[in-house]
Amino acid sequence: MLGIDLDAPDYLARAAAETTRLDPGAMQRLADAIYDRYANGRFVFVIGNGGSGLTASHYAEDLGKSTLRDEDLRDPDRKRLKVLSLTDNLGWIMAAANDLHYDQVFVQQLMNYGSEGDLVIALSGSGNSANILEAVRWANDHGLHTFGLTGYTGGQLKQLQADGLHVDLPDMGMVESLHLLLFHWVLNDVHARINACGRYSESVQAGPNRRPSPQPLLNRHTK
Repeated sequence: MLGIDLDAPDYLARAAAETTRLDPGAMQRLADAIYDRYANGRFVFVIGNGGSGLTASHYAEDLGKSTLRDEDLRDPDRKRLKVLSLTDNLGWIMAAANDLHYDQVFVQQLMNYGSEGDLVIALSGSGNSANILEAVRWANDHGLHTFGLTGYTGGQLKQLQADGLHVDLPDMGMVESLHLLLFHWVLNDVHARINACGRYSESVQAGPNRRPSPQPLLNRHTK
């Protein structure tokens, strides 16, 4: 834990330095993957344990609500992103853990809900959580796209995921904080695309520096 040795100013300076090491290309690919699922009516599933489990809940809530403008939330006909955090279904988690094993708490849900073309966002600081790995393996084998967010060395998840973003830092607290920090940019990017605002407004898109729309993602499998 970096804060044991660093005082508050040095801790903040270290956090600022670590943000400069994040891969903006991976952030963009995550935003592209989420928007692609919105455009094609596919599901986004988010999974994680502990602090990362709560981050998964945060991701799902923000993606479900904050990709729309406030004035559109009461519109029953407004197209919405299909997103679900599998950390929030307590009954499923208890049943799978009690009757099978804790490594089954996410994969069993995916077997019911997941379909080819969906996206699984897997958060694991260590990259070695057994229940994350089981879910990612199943997703890879069944045509879902997997995107991991890892820390430390990346563990097995970094090898299994189809794509991902790695925070190369052996401190769980800061890794988890950076996973949430980068997500808020991803959320903003998806919101801007869905609502054709900001960098994706019609006036900007018509200009000479127009950013091309992402092509539909192919499901890449890393065995």
